[in-house]
Amino acid sequence: MSLLEVEAINSYYGDSHILFDVSLHVEQHEVVALLGRNGAGKSTTLKSLMGVVAPRSGAIRFEGQRIDGQPPFAVARRGVQLVPEERRIFGNLSVAENLELAMLTAPDHWPLDRVFATFPRLAERRKSRGTDLSGGEQQMLAIARALARNPKIILLDEPFEGLAPIVVRDLLAVCRNLAEQGQTIVIVEQNIAAALAMARRCYILNNGHIVYDGAVEALKAAPEVMTRYLGV
Repeated sequence: MSLLEVEAINSYYGDSHILFDVSLHVEQHEVVALLGRNGAGKSTTLKSLMGVVAPRSGAIRFEGQRIDGQPPFAVARRGVQLVPEERRIFGNLSVAENLELAMLTAPDHWPLDRVFATFPRLAERRKSRGTDLSGGEQQMLAIARALARNPKIILLDEPFEGLAPIVVRDLLAVCRNLAEQGQTIVIVEQNIAAALAMARRCYILNNGHIVYDGAVEALKAAPEVMTRYLGV
C-alpha cells in the first residue's frame, strides 16, 4: 500500500473540466515531481489532494483511508500539508508567531529550535513581521510553517517561482536535505532542473491528463518527451 494513492480523479472549476482520470501514487519517504506547462493541471492536482478542490469522481487514499471529499483542515490533521504558490503567510504576525500558530493544532509538532536549525535565516528574522520579509524569506517561512506541523507528506506548489538563483540554491539544498532525512514530498515546479534534482520519480501532466509516469533518470534519457511536454 502506497502512502498516497490517487485513482482516476476528475476535478472541475465550475463547468470547466480540469483533471481527467488522473492517477498517481507516492511512497513513504519518496520525492515525486509533478511537471507540465502552465495550465496543465498541476496546481489543481495538489489542491485536489488537499481538499481545496473536491474531485467529482475517483478516489484519493492516504494511508489506505479515503480523504477525497474531506475539508482541508481534516486532510491536514491526517498529516498532509500544502505550501501554496501564494505562500499565504500572515503578514501582520512575526515569523515566530506564524510558526507558533501553525503548531497550535498539530498533535506532534516540531520544536521551534528545530525549525530555526533548518532555516537559520528565519531565526535571525524571528521577530520580523511577514510583510517585512523578502520573497525568499517568505517562501522559507511558508515551508517552515508546514514542516512545523511534522507532516507525513508535504505538497510544494512552485516553491522556487520568482526567486533569485542564489535563494533557489539555498532552498533547494534545504529541500534535498529534508528528502535525505526521509520527508515525503510532492513538488510542482516550473524550474525543471531544480525539480529533477530533488525527485526520484516524476509525472507529466498535459491538458489535465497524465502523459508520463516514470523515473527521473528515464525522463532525462528521453529528450523527445522533455521537448514535447515541457519545452526543454
